[in-house]
Amino acid sequence: MTERGNGEMAEGLRALAHPLRLRLLSLLTRHAMSAAEAARAVGESQANVSYHLRRLHTAGLLEVVEEVSVRGGRAKRYRHDPESGERVGATARAEHQLLAAALGEELRRRTGERVVGAPDALTDAELWVDPEVWDRALAMARELGALLHDAAKPPHHEGAVRVAATVVLFELDAV
Repeated sequence: MTERGNGEMAEGLRALAHPLRLRLLSLLTRHAMSAAEAARAVGESQANVSYHLRRLHTAGLLEVVEEVSVRGGRAKRYRHDPESGERVGATARAEHQLLAAALGEELRRRTGERVVGAPDALTDAELWVDPEVWDRALAMARELGALLHDAAKPPHHEGAVRVAATVVLFELDAV
């Protein structure tokens, strides 16, 4: 990969490594919103959300799907392509740790909103497996992500259940 390519990937990873940006990506999966609409949905200021949307767009994680007229001005409506995350990588462990910290913070926030007693699933492991098993696990995680993202409904859609999913799989050094 070129040096420029590594820099672009690192920028994408840094863009992901912020809890509000993770929330915005989830919110904008399959459904376009302007900064004002997204700000109302996440309870943040429009200026703050607009800044973070621009950072995500610059990193290639959001696309502008339309521009609409609003009170004599123009508002961009953004949507997240879940597959864009596959193009983001890290060139250093510190970048992975930055993303992990943001994921941890977002998981704590979501856990505070969970329905206690509702069905859930949890797995945690640090172990050794055959390469074929690892490849299959990665494929299944990607399939799970695609299933959830493809089925995403707009916020507060009648009959839809609000859920959280965080899946992080990675290979460890052979210590």
